[in-house]
Amino acid sequence: MRWPGQGLPHALWGGSLASVVQNSRMRIWLIFLSCWLALPAWAAHAYALWGEPLYAPGFTHFAYVNPDAPKGGELRLVSNQRTSTFDKYNPFTMRGAAPAYLIELMFDSLLTGSLDETATGYGLLAEDVSVAPDGLSATFRLRPEARFHNGDPVLAQDVAWTYETLLGPFTSPSYKTLLIDVAGVDVMNDRTVRFRFKKPNRELPLTVGGLPIFSRAWGRENGKPKPFDQIVTDIPIGSGPYKIGPVRFGKDITYVRDPNYWARDLNVRRGQNNFDRIEVKIYKDATARLEALKAGEFDLMRFFSAGDWARRVKGKKFDTGELVKGEFAHKLPTGFQSYVLNTRRPYLQDERVREALGLAIDYEWMNRQLFYGAYQRVQGLFGNTACETHGSPSPEELALMEPWRKSIPAAAFGPMQQPPRTDGDHSLRDNLRHAKALLNEAGWAVKDGLLRNAQGEPMALEYMDSNEGGVRTVSPWMRNLEKLGITLKFRSVDFALYQERLQKFDFDITSIAYQGTNNPGQEFADLFGSKAADTEDSGNFAGVKNPAVDAMISAMTSAKTQQQLLPVCHALERIIVASHYLIPQWSAGTHRMAYNAWRLAKPDVVPPYSPGETWVIDTWWARTPPQTEPTPR
Repeated sequence: MRWPGQGLPHALWGGSLASVVQNSRMRIWLIFLSCWLALPAWAAHAYALWGEPLYAPGFTHFAYVNPDAPKGGELRLVSNQRTSTFDKYNPFTMRGAAPAYLIELMFDSLLTGSLDETATGYGLLAEDVSVAPDGLSATFRLRPEARFHNGDPVLAQDVAWTYETLLGPFTSPSYKTLLIDVAGVDVMNDRTVRFRFKKPNRELPLTVGGLPIFSRAWGRENGKPKPFDQIVTDIPIGSGPYKIGPVRFGKDITYVRDPNYWARDLNVRRGQNNFDRIEVKIYKDATARLEALKAGEFDLMRFFSAGDWARRVKGKKFDTGELVKGEFAHKLPTGFQSYVLNTRRPYLQDERVREALGLAIDYEWMNRQLFYGAYQRVQGLFGNTACETHGSPSPEELALMEPWRKSIPAAAFGPMQQPPRTDGDHSLRDNLRHAKALLNEAGWAVKDGLLRNAQGEPMALEYMDSNEGGVRTVSPWMRNLEKLGITLKFRSVDFALYQERLQKFDFDITSIAYQGTNNPGQEFADLFGSKAADTEDSGNFAGVKNPAVDAMISAMTSAKTQQQLLPVCHALERIIVASHYLIPQWSAGTHRMAYNAWRLAKPDVVPPYSPGETWVIDTWWARTPPQTEPTPR
């Protein structure tokens, strides 16, 4: 299932600076299943968080698809995951890496979203959804025609099995965090399943409705289920539009469209899943990947490097029009791609030190010299959404924060903080002077050319990345920190080790491209909650343990109206930004993709919440036959 913004990992839209593990991919994917705001408005065919669903009962297809798109042909694309290989087919377990796009292509969910609205789930596996008047349960009635790839019907027992398995000991703890307010699941009959909630929480019907459902038969041996962590190379049994086809295990994988896909004519699937085959290639070397694109070895590649896009995406096939550079505008939240400072490290526990590190970044210079002016600076957690925070706190925000004043930086009670600038009336010299004052205040002083604490220990930090090319964007920061007497070393590690160290929070500084959301909820307990800070493999990479943050997250998930929600979002954003757990990086308002226009065709409409290459996978189709010569002028 693909909801607005879904598709990239925990590093998600962020690009080449962000690295993500498979479980982080699931974590961020689930974020977009966690959407809510006001009093529930629901109908049999859909569940909307406020107002009415965009599409009324009886709609025939989503407006942004071509309902008559032909089926057939092949899409050849390159994986944008940072993994250089895969070693399993189970995308839900903690260890190892699964192939790219497997969840999206092979597993259906009870509800699915559209790409032209942000907070509605339409029936997919479920033909009917109803929420109890007290908000303490949601009941889903399954479609009788729904089938797994092995031909078995999708039953309520499979839904319950999926839920219980995802809460088991072998999956990411993010599931437990997101589903913490689910009391349990009841199998009413073969086609009816009810989720019970501990308290009214408007996001939960969409959260449980968005879980990827798999068959109880997956991983059985001699009629008995294997422990879930031992289901490694067993072919997944889902109900999605594609199955696993030819595979060079650990290298390339091809997904083959299921001609008997049960939902092929369903309104929420019409005009989608048009390619007979989707081949995903893996290249260990970024240069080899780019040259392979130019040579026509695959049809689609998404670009996160402004330098590559501006200077290297060119060649004969671009000159002929076979390959096209496309920039597709979207209205997605900016997200909060950031340098993450691990506050579990002693040197990074003082917020003054963290602020000083951020003052040494000359973003304006980087955007001019490295990014060709292609980006905008990330401002906070909720950019480009209704939750984005501006100005001074409102009385409602102050009322939320005041009981926790001792746990909140004083700056949070003033105007919304902005990232430091080096243009106009501002300069890098001024910022470094301010940084030095903060470091001195925190007990650090330069001696023998190095910044040292009272014990004489020098401040030496490590930036961890799984991409050697990341040093290009970190080097200017490293040079500026040297002026403060701080040593920042760049450490490039193999992705498997990178994944392991992230899971164990064994790093000083790294980059994470946190995906944004229009409808924040329980997922923020995984990202910033105190409990998650002590839970290995959680999303709380910064190690945030702040009762004020916990209180804001709790208030956010219990809000009953948009009027209640927005002040809480603003208060949370103010606290996180003022605490300097994250040093904001940059975002773009377009998806940059190079594609083969002779082999691929696309719909006329670009949906506002297009998630990038998964929009191509979902809704584009193959030209039959492919064009072989330039179009005459």
